[in-house]
Amino acid sequence: MAARCAQTTHGHPTGYYAAGALAAIVAYLTRGESVEGATLRALRLLGRHPGHEETSAALNQALDLAAAGDPTPEKVERLGAGWVAEEALAIGVYAALVTHRVEDALLLSVNHSGDSDSTGSICGNILGARYGDGALPHEWLEQVEGRAVIAALADDLAAECLRD
Repeated sequence: MAARCAQTTHGHPTGYYAAGALAAIVAYLTRGESVEGATLRALRLLGRHPGHEETSAALNQALDLAAAGDPTPEKVERLGAGWVAEEALAIGVYAALVTHRVEDALLLSVNHSGDSDSTGSICGNILGARYGDGALPHEWLEQVEGRAVIAALADDLAAECLRD
């Protein structure tokens, strides 16, 4: 469904498949998968669709870089700048995979010379689905404008999803 919706704004398969892959990763995470497991399952799902190759290659590169050890800004730059969908997805996934703390993942995902708000948003969606807002530093949460409204909406959404 996410890939179909993204077709309204992304005419190229890589753009809408990246959106679909992120939605699949988030869905798998909410069912208890690890970030790596969710990414691998999303890759299997992508493989069923013609034109998936660029998105799949970017995700595989993120998995390979994460397996190669400690995070570095240079490794982030190898994934691209995030100005196109598959690069932004790869950077967000890489940051979520390679770090051990939520704060480190978020900082890694935004501290590069590219489209850092997109890559940070993708990483934040992944980490939020995996760990919830309880994993964020309290001093970060205190600064979020409209936090009470956001929390209420998130709780309502979670409750609605549990009914399914």
